[in-house]
Amino acid sequence: MATGQNNMKLMEKEMHNMMEHAQALIDATSDEVDDHIKSARSALRERLESARKEYGEIEGKVLAKAQSADAFIHEKPYYAIGGSFIVGLLFGWALSRK
Repeated sequence: MATGQNNMKLMEKEMHNMMEHAQALIDATSDEVDDHIKSARSALRERLESARKEYGEIEGKVLAKAQSADAFIHEKPYYAIGGSFIVGLLFGWALSRK
């Protein structure tokens, strides 16, 4: 579980870095007067705001699902172990077929 949390933190950090770079690009071209650059900058700004909103929504949903799965595993550990075993068997069987 710790590895999954570390991966989530790395992905979150990378997403924030991408958004910061996009914002820096918008700020760097703020004094340009070309119509193409203005339209590209406004489109990038709109998509950046949309991405921030969607990222927040997705992050909330993923955290809720992870907490729900964690609670289920703690309540019924044998179901989780049995389900994992069955899925592993099916996956192994599917990979071993030619």
